[in-house]
Formats: sequence, structure tokens, C-alpha cells
Amino acid sequence: MFKLPSELTIVQVDECKTNFLAYVETNDELAFDDSELTRIDTVGMQLILSMVIHIASLKKQLNWQVSSSIIGQSISQLGINEPILNQYLP
Repeated sequence: MFKLPSELTIVQVDECKTNFLAYVETNDELAFDDSELTRIDTVGMQLILSMVIHIASLKKQLNWQVSSSIIGQSISQLGINEPILNQYLP
């Protein structure tokens, strides 16, 4: 399982991206854990969207039920309407 950090801002994006790519490369069954995520900025949301798109491009399955309300709030504030991401939202 890939655990998102408690804060996913421009400061953490590079490290998170590196860890994510290593995780995807070494696992066939993919899952996100966002239970500790408390803060995310626009760059963090872009990374999450790119993660989901990357997984789909590899034709791998992602098991992720969004549990952090901050993701839903950010999507709403940013006006993101991406079906590939929205399928995981409540």
C-alpha cells in the first residue's frame, strides 16, 4: 500500500513522486492510503491526478477509497472534474 504523507505540498511532491514511481514499478496490486493526509496544495493535487493517470496508462488496477476529506474539498475548490479521479470519490 502506498501511504500518502500527512502533508502533500510543493515541498513534499518530489519525494512523494519518487516513492510512488518505485512503488508502482515493484507492485502489481496498487492501493493508496490517504488516512493521514491533512493538507494538500494545488501541486499535490496535480501529483495525485498524475498518479492515477499513470496507473491507468499501465493498465494496473488501483484500490483506493478516498478517506481524507481534504481531497474532496480540494477537488471542489479547484473545480477539477476528471472522471479518472472522480471514480474514487464518495
